[in-house]
Amino acid sequence: MTLSHAILLFGAAVIAGVMNSVAGGGSFIAFPSLIFTGVPPIPANATNTVALWPGSVASVGAYRRRLPRSARIMVPLVAISVVGGILGAVILLHTPQATFMHLVAYLFGVATLLFAFGKRLTQGLSRSVKRQGPLGWPIIAGLTAVQLVIAVYGGFFGGGIGILMLAMLEMTHMEDIHAMNGLKTLLAASINGAAVVTFILARQVWWSQALLMVVGAVAGGYGGAHYAQKLDPRWARAAIIGIGTGMTFYFLWRY
Repeated sequence: MTLSHAILLFGAAVIAGVMNSVAGGGSFIAFPSLIFTGVPPIPANATNTVALWPGSVASVGAYRRRLPRSARIMVPLVAISVVGGILGAVILLHTPQATFMHLVAYLFGVATLLFAFGKRLTQGLSRSVKRQGPLGWPIIAGLTAVQLVIAVYGGFFGGGIGILMLAMLEMTHMEDIHAMNGLKTLLAASINGAAVVTFILARQVWWSQALLMVVGAVAGGYGGAHYAQKLDPRWARAAIIGIGTGMTFYFLWRY
């Protein structure tokens, strides 16, 4: 790893940590930076997950006072996030490198569309769920099933899971956006933590790059979570959509 590559990866990790704590989408920066510095696609995805996971944990620490206290909602969502994260990581490890590289542009495209339109597409369903009154076990079971799909996708790639989870959490009758962000960050940390263990056991992590990026992601994640509670995230989301669009077209052209 050259000095210029180290500087690029550290800077990308700081920005990714900030993005993940504010609105998600840190993989739009961190994953391409690993590809640009010569890491093969599946190890790049694994290394990206390992590098950004401590930043997610740091963000959970910053949000700890805003997390909801209802075990009825938190326990099944966290548990299914761990299961889905493992499943997604296993699917990735059984995907050929060339196939995954061809999928990357479309994964970026889907994630960008989710950032741009995901909330709008789920607003109707959210209102329908809320009209049914207090959350019963059938609705909680349905939300858990939705979170399983999100978690599998998160373990496989992860771009856009933040906005998917926020859309899902809008159906839980939570009104405090910062509490929703805190729970979203906890669920993302659970998904990525499960994937991290899977990738480490499979020996797919490039540790020099990962450890350097961990430092940057923790700094960015904690600082971003602190200031995200005071800032309007719309500007950050607009920037993420722009970055995602650019990366989609780049990978379509390159691969």
